[in-house]
Amino acid sequence: MNELQLLDLAKALASHRGLSLSTISTYAANDGKFFGSLATGSGCTVKRAAALLAWFDQNWDRDLEWPRDIPRPSSKQGDAA
Repeated sequence: MNELQLLDLAKALASHRGLSLSTISTYAANDGKFFGSLATGSGCTVKRAAALLAWFDQNWDRDLEWPRDIPRPSSKQGDAA
């Protein structure tokens, strides 16, 4: 997982819901500027990236396909069952 993949998830979900990137940023990261900062080259910690990935996994709309190039945590859990 890298910052660009997180940004891709945020953009996809924002577009699907008809929301701004800053709104998704507020929901996911509790920081309305977070994904905007990623877009301009800022980074984040591995811990924060994992927490954001988990947020997207739990809050992803069922009618929106998860990007194929980004591993989804819940699909790994389902494979283990």
